[in-house]
Amino acid sequence: MQFASWKERKQVAAALRSVYSAPSAEAAAEALGTFEQGEWGQKCPALVQSLEAALGRSDPFFAFSSEVRKIVYTTNAIESLNSSVRKAIRNQGHFPNDTAATKLIYLALKRIESKWKRAPKEWHPAKAQLAIQFGDRFIVEE
Repeated sequence: MQFASWKERKQVAAALRSVYSAPSAEAAAEALGTFEQGEWGQKCPALVQSLEAALGRSDPFFAFSSEVRKIVYTTNAIESLNSSVRKAIRNQGHFPNDTAATKLIYLALKRIESKWKRAPKEWHPAKAQLAIQFGDRFIVEE
């Protein structure tokens, strides 16, 4: 999105929805071709080049169901977790050894986990798909 202007980002994101919500890598490539021929592809050719390069790296991502991809797309929880861990580390300053740093990160994660109230609403369908796809490797907690 860095190649689109701030005023146009919502429209560009809406036009790209067919690419990142495609059911397979082939369908995503086809949707990207349609995007490239459209208004935004002509207006932002650097965006199309960037997406073409990223599409090859994201092929394994399309092996998962749409429910799993949806939970992976939502990175706010991950960013919040990273921010909280960084804050704990920044407040500490320096560490005498690696064990001290590991202990601080562990304690910060335990404190953060105690504040979690419920899972994101997208997690339950994703959990069901992961249990189907990975079978005995996926541990379902009651």
